Amino acid sequence: MPALPLPRPHRDDVIIAASGLLGGLVLWLLNLYMRTGYVLADTRLPLIPLVVMAAAELLRRTSPRTALTIGTVALLAEQCTHGNLATVAMYTDIVYAAVLYGTPAAARRIPVAAFLFSLAVTAGSLVWLRSPEALLIGIVTALVVFVPALTGVSVRYHRDAAETARLRADQTALLAEMDRAQAVTAERARMARELHDLVANHLSAIAIHSTAALSIGDPETSRTALGVIRENSVEGLAEMRRLIGLLRTGTGDPEPSSSPTLGSLDALIEQHRAAAAAGGLTCVLEDSRTGSEPLPAPVELAAYRIAQESLTNALKHAAPGPVVVRLGRAAETLTVEVTSALGDRPGPRAPGSGAGLVGMRERVALLGGTFAAGPRDGIWRVRADLPVSGTRKTG
Repeated sequence: MPALPLPRPHRDDVIIAASGLLGGLVLWLLNLYMRTGYVLADTRLPLIPLVVMAAAELLRRTSPRTALTIGTVALLAEQCTHGNLATVAMYTDIVYAAVLYGTPAAARRIPVAAFLFSLAVTAGSLVWLRSPEALLIGIVTALVVFVPALTGVSVRYHRDAAETARLRADQTALLAEMDRAQAVTAERARMARELHDLVANHLSAIAIHSTAALSIGDPETSRTALGVIRENSVEGLAEMRRLIGLLRTGTGDPEPSSSPTLGSLDALIEQHRAAAAAGGLTCVLEDSRTGSEPLPAPVELAAYRIAQESLTNALKHAAPGPVVVRLGRAAETLTVEVTSALGDRPGPRAPGSGAGLVGMRERVALLGGTFAAGPRDGIWRVRADLPVSGTRKTG
């Protein structure tokens, strides 16, 4: 199996290695050595550790452990020659780089090993020389080995802290963008529900009665249908203007101050009673609540919209018969129930999109209640249980 090639040196490492090699050559040409006694006499020998150390510098960032191993061997060999200050200086940089660019385990172990090595050299020098010069040897050893490692630890800590702060800032920005997107989506859904609830029932009545006016030749029936059409078109226009005014003011209120309440159900029932008479429908309100304790505005609005949408659906789909809106309250729950006869309704009807049931279900879910709609025993039943206290959101 062929050996894997060494990674390409970083550009800065090449510059550092070239600078160190060039500096060492200048010192060698000027005969500036570090020691004279107890060394090999050939003055060319210091060039070997110098070149090896410069080669190790090329690996300081891409392979810091290999660079430290090669550099340590070169420094030990350099002790047997006259020595070159550039070789020692490059070794300090290799120790620093091994801590800064090495693995987390290496960053923890190298400073400890360097400290213990400095203590061992100091103690050995004291035992061997028994003079103050031994302390100087220990200090120089610490400057060459331990201080660069300590500096690497400090720089690595600050670098990791800066990276952590950057990642945290990116995460905060991402969360803020997600919150903004969710807020926009929620607002669009709320606007869609409002538009549907404000306009759909009026347009449905207009569609049904305009179809009746066109298909039935009785002048009195056409006059009645046109009256209903005018009434619903005027009310729908007023509702649209109110919603547009709310959007233009941009007050940020969850619901407009003039939102309908359960006190307006009588007028709503009367309006649908006139519109449904031609189809054989009778609209009735049954309110079994006791007491006059006020309800939270979101609950009142949701209950009103559910009743309004259910009446609109009955106007479009219910068979002739009673349409009953029931209000009840048990403990901390308000119940809204609308029933109508199930079957094929004769005469004109308005098309449905299915968005009404979705909107009602969303309104109930936002308040933390329960919702059910479907046929049972020949009756179409819509029921919503809305918690009066502990409302989660307005909608």
